[in-house]
Amino acid sequence: MTATADAPTLTPFTVAVPEAELADLRRRLHATRWPDPQTVPDWSQGAPLPYVRDLAEYWAREYDWRATEARLAELPQYRVTLDGLGVHLVHLRSPHPGARPLLITHGWPGTFVEQLDVLADLVDPPDPADAFHVVCPSLPGFGFSERPAGPGWGVERIAAAWVELMGLLGYERFGLHGGDWGSYVSSTIALRYPDRVTGLHLTMPVAAKPETPVELDAADQAKLAAAYADWRSGSGYASIQSTRPQTLGYGLTDSPVGQLAWIAEKFWEWADHDDDLDAVVPRDRLLDTVSTHWFARTAASSARLYWESYQRVSTEPVAVPTGCSIFPGNAWMPRAWCERRFTDLRSWHELASGGHFPALEAPRVLAAELRAFFGGLR
Repeated sequence: MTATADAPTLTPFTVAVPEAELADLRRRLHATRWPDPQTVPDWSQGAPLPYVRDLAEYWAREYDWRATEARLAELPQYRVTLDGLGVHLVHLRSPHPGARPLLITHGWPGTFVEQLDVLADLVDPPDPADAFHVVCPSLPGFGFSERPAGPGWGVERIAAAWVELMGLLGYERFGLHGGDWGSYVSSTIALRYPDRVTGLHLTMPVAAKPETPVELDAADQAKLAAAYADWRSGSGYASIQSTRPQTLGYGLTDSPVGQLAWIAEKFWEWADHDDDLDAVVPRDRLLDTVSTHWFARTAASSARLYWESYQRVSTEPVAVPTGCSIFPGNAWMPRAWCERRFTDLRSWHELASGGHFPALEAPRVLAAELRAFFGGLR
């Protein structure tokens, strides 16, 4: 990681939230002014009052942010200025000399902390031939990256910054992995900088409906119909974040319960669970994500990525070797559409369980998927 005279400098970084911030969070949680309960017995009006009150009580009285800081302190973290913006990253080098570089990009409402449980299985796997050097940056306006002060930080600019970052770290060629916004960023890198990419792995592949019709089987038609129905009833968050992120930010930045409910609803909707989210995403791990947004004050800045890039990201053909791991709670894009966009689709694996957050819901499964795909490219 030695920088040249003109190259950006990586500065070691430690997450350390002042005790006053923790006390302020607890004070705000205890002073919450609660709304009336929903008038239906389900989640169709949003996160139910009893669920949010219980989670907020746990956040205030039992959740231990210092334990999360201790986990983070075990990881080599840095800040570096890329294209004028301070970017936070985890750079975890494998002890195995033949390890392959892998760039992991998170999405929303996630942060880099979503990836913590998958890192060890990637960096030091049972077979050294499967090892990776992992780079996991925080998206601009997320986590402990700087919050952009001006417009322009959309997916393509992030992709260019990530390519610069990998070069700075000494990785001229590298693999890519992402879901949610990480899927868009990773696919854009593969599209714009294919010579730098050894392979592209996605858990949420996105492709446009082909101009030339392709036949879909009954299962794909059912998945699409369900996805369209879910989108009609559950896309309000994207409409707000892509049009009025600043207005949203006032409430979520001032109210920890507002931030909590806004994120917890997405975990409830998008994770693969049987009415027991804690069983697949333990509440401590959910609160790691919520707390990172809260302490970093990223409600508006993270939402602003929707304002920058929502429904404006290219779906041009991508020619690098691509693998897709499709978890059932996140399965809606037809393979036939993806085959038209990802023209070197090497693998398409449909898993038995898991949803939108596989690094939290099934970290060992996700690590095995990454090892299998990139191992097949050797």
